[in-house]
Amino acid sequence: MRTSTNRPRVRFWVEAAWAAAGLVLAVLTVVTRDWVELVTGTDPDGGSGALEWGVVAALLVLAVLGGTLATAEWRHARPAST
Repeated sequence: MRTSTNRPRVRFWVEAAWAAAGLVLAVLTVVTRDWVELVTGTDPDGGSGALEWGVVAALLVLAVLGGTLATAEWRHARPAST
């Protein structure tokens, strides 16, 4: 549903925030790799770092998906050029 001013819906802002959060958390995980151990107090991957790289991969997928959905929503809100 388009508004009369063709502004993006709330959905766009949610998806854009989702993408931004995924990207920020992925970068934070790369910079601070031991955050899982700090938060949980355990070492679930035995110090190999595999869990952290899995988290980075999942967060990057989340960021790309959110960005793709936000872009589609943004285009939906723009008027068609004639």
